[in-house]
Amino acid sequence: MRVERDRMGELALPDGALYGLQSLRARDNFDLGLPPSNWSLIAAIVKVKKAAAMAYRKLDPPRAPVFEAIDRACDEILSPHGREMFQDMFIVGAIQGGAGTSTNMNVNEVLANLALRIMGQPLGSYGLVHPLDDVNRGQSTNDVYPTALRIAAIELLRLLSQACAGLQETLQGKENEYAGIRKLGRTELMDAVPITLGDEFGAYAQAIARDRWRLYKIEERLRQINIGGTAVGLSDNAERRYRFRILENLREITGLGLAAAEYPMDITQNNDVFVEVSGLLKALAVNLMKIASDLRLMNSGPRGGLGEIRLPPRQMGSTIMPGKVNPVIPEMVIEVAIRVMANDQAVTMAAAHGEFELNAFSPLIAESLLESLGILERAVMIFRGQCLDALEPDPGRCARILEDSLAFATSFVPRLGYDRVAEIIAQNEGQPDKVREALERAAAEAQAEKY
Repeated sequence: MRVERDRMGELALPDGALYGLQSLRARDNFDLGLPPSNWSLIAAIVKVKKAAAMAYRKLDPPRAPVFEAIDRACDEILSPHGREMFQDMFIVGAIQGGAGTSTNMNVNEVLANLALRIMGQPLGSYGLVHPLDDVNRGQSTNDVYPTALRIAAIELLRLLSQACAGLQETLQGKENEYAGIRKLGRTELMDAVPITLGDEFGAYAQAIARDRWRLYKIEERLRQINIGGTAVGLSDNAERRYRFRILENLREITGLGLAAAEYPMDITQNNDVFVEVSGLLKALAVNLMKIASDLRLMNSGPRGGLGEIRLPPRQMGSTIMPGKVNPVIPEMVIEVAIRVMANDQAVTMAAAHGEFELNAFSPLIAESLLESLGILERAVMIFRGQCLDALEPDPGRCARILEDSLAFATSFVPRLGYDRVAEIIAQNEGQPDKVREALERAAAEAQAEKY
């Protein structure tokens, strides 16, 4: 064990712990039994720290070896195996007080100790590499955390957009493939007019296409960052040369077209952009839920339901009813959609409580938003690969349901009028064969009267 001390007292830490006493205190203070901060956020914070270390390597030559070690520590965490190797060192719960200060401090301590290890120095030797004076130099949680959240959100948005592109492609393929399968269209779950199965999938594809466009456009707002603004956006303790260098370095590290906010205080205190992003994720969730619900209904049966399509069987559906197979993938998609809608409410409430120059509830915004992005991307991929790609239509069943309906009656309204068609349907007790015969006879009589 090693002992670390500050003005609040001392704590014992495991010998190999890269985190320090600030992280340990925060872990205990926010011990809700919830997971630590989203790894995407941790990785984005590390990218900010790397950009700062790169800047100070040039701005402070006497301490260049320290910042070089911090830079290398960042690379270790960001490496392909970094999550596997270091995730256990990020111990602070995702939901926390303090506007993300504890997560930022956790990253600072891990990087300081990892840099010390790289330099061959004992862990906790903060006189050589200090979590605040070195790793956090020129920064505040109030510019690091919002900047990192924007970076993480953009990276996850791009993955989600790619997944939606694949989903749209699959739906458009089904639109063409099923263009010749006539079926009954329904409004308010009641028989309406004839359509094709391809028509329905074409409408689904259009909805997902709109989601793709919305997600693409929102990235523009997320590219505006407040790094260098420090505490409240006024750049206290951050010199001008550093602000330019860290932004340039961040662009290089992330490959994103990041831009300095015109008014950093706005970015520091206002979180409406995250509300906007979350709202667009909710819109996607609404469309996914609608599509998944339709597929469950069309798949219902196999004897007592619609049975117009057959979803691929993925697992046994009951512990008591042999042979029962449930539409588990669409059901999972619906549950994900509900979770995203709940997260949107959390983002909305947390953003609305951002009093004065800082939002103390940004950890809830980050956790909710990044979770929504992550589970939506995975849900879309699973929905496409495990459900839609292997979906099979039943053209015969679609035709039988259509033939047994009165959907054809609507086409007679322009020739006979609404009331006359309704009267004929009632006179023939809604029996499709009799109704069709009577409508055709009445239409022929009406045509003859014209001439």
